[in-house]
Amino acid sequence: MGTVKKKSLVFLIAAVLLFTWAASPVLAKEKQSITGEDRNAVSMMFDLVLLRPLGLAATVIGTAFFVVSLPFSILGGNTGEAAKKLMVEPAKYTFTRPLGAEDY
Repeated sequence: MGTVKKKSLVFLIAAVLLFTWAASPVLAKEKQSITGEDRNAVSMMFDLVLLRPLGLAATVIGTAFFVVSLPFSILGGNTGEAAKKLMVEPAKYTFTRPLGAEDY
């Protein structure tokens, strides 16, 4: 890996860690109430930059795990439960939750 790529990666990781550290008190306060007036720009940015991409990744990975586990789910009779936990819940968290709301 080239030095420019290494420096860019280190900078990106440091920026995400710094942003996470700076946003943690805000998100702790936000957990008390998630009404529209209590969410602020920092929690919305944190959600948009970090939580939504992680939710999307969880949806894609969960879908892959669901497809792999499908034969076993069919035999066990819990296909609906597996689909809900591995695909539906991450998709709802990613796409239907209000921006800046950590729990929904």
